[in-house]
Amino acid sequence: MFGVRDEFRRAQLAIAALFCFLGFQYATWASRLPTLKARLDLTEAELGLLLMACGAGAAASFPLVAILMRRLGSRRLAVLSAVCLSLLLLALAVAPNYPVALVIICCDGVAVGSLNVAMNAQGAALEVTYRRTAMAKLHATFSAGSLCAALLASGMNMLTPAVSAHFGVAAVLLLLLVGLTRSGLLMTEDRQAPAPKRSRRKLTRPSRVTLWMGCAMVFGTVTEGAMNDWSALYMKDVVNAASELAPMGIAVVSVMMVLARIFADGWRSRWGDGRIVRVGSAVAGAGLALALLVGGVVPTLIGFACVGLGVAAVTPCIYVAAAGQGTDALALVAAMGTTGLLAGPAVIGFIAGAGSLVWGMGAVAVSAVLVSLCATQIRWPSLAESKPEPSALT
Repeated sequence: MFGVRDEFRRAQLAIAALFCFLGFQYATWASRLPTLKARLDLTEAELGLLLMACGAGAAASFPLVAILMRRLGSRRLAVLSAVCLSLLLLALAVAPNYPVALVIICCDGVAVGSLNVAMNAQGAALEVTYRRTAMAKLHATFSAGSLCAALLASGMNMLTPAVSAHFGVAAVLLLLLVGLTRSGLLMTEDRQAPAPKRSRRKLTRPSRVTLWMGCAMVFGTVTEGAMNDWSALYMKDVVNAASELAPMGIAVVSVMMVLARIFADGWRSRWGDGRIVRVGSAVAGAGLALALLVGGVVPTLIGFACVGLGVAAVTPCIYVAAAGQGTDALALVAAMGTTGLLAGPAVIGFIAGAGSLVWGMGAVAVSAVLVSLCATQIRWPSLAESKPEPSALT
């Protein structure tokens, strides 16, 4: 990171670039799904399976990621994953048929899972090394990357309908971003003693605390994913909002989440991660439940705002806690989070189909409350504590 002398700021910007990278890469190919659907002549079901392939690849990547983290360390794994994701964009642009596209997207999911774990390990190491909270702001830059990708997609669509041109430009930008920020990433693994040979070959059994973290992550990502997928439909079909107001459900959740993540690191320093997760998820669940009971456009939007505010810091805090348990724990918790993000909206859909969308959104409120209950079983880290075990920083 040229021109940045402060070591903390330099590392923070480099790690933030990884989060921005992931948001940009995912939103780039997701923004061209209509074009890919037409070019590959896909049905709605085939398109849905294509989307699930990415999540399935990320969820199934846990054993591989755990091994790669121990052998390569978070810095090298992050760079390797980022390069692979850039090249996979080019491969998707020239995919000749649907089966090849499925394989590419599944590989993309594995690379996403790898980068997700590596960049969160880097973020946790940043907090431990400099005794300063930073994870929430890092997660906010993921949304910034998605926004930049949407703007690029819009601009490229005006210039040319060719997916290859769009993805080519995006891949070049992503590779440049990796090259510029690589030197700023933390080399914490170089300062640690090597792990025993056995631990390199075999995954450790997850502890009870790790499983509670995984459960909290699942319920948290279910809440996030369901709000993104179902809020607009709820506004239109249940609240009877005007067509131009229906998308405001997603907008309110997204804006509140980004704003909360910008300020959440200060809250974490003042009140601690455990309290932020417990209170925040309880506020999200209670706010949404009240909105469902009261009804109306304004109460619903207020309830949605409570969800965005309350769950914003949940995943950043859980990632920090999981990193303190070691790389295997971090990889498992990340995989469980991906599973929740993938399966959650579908489960809400099944509940809505069996009853109504009100019951489906009620399940989202319950999911948020369950995060708070799981959080009571987790030992939350403090920046005043000593550094965690060596594997947590690699």
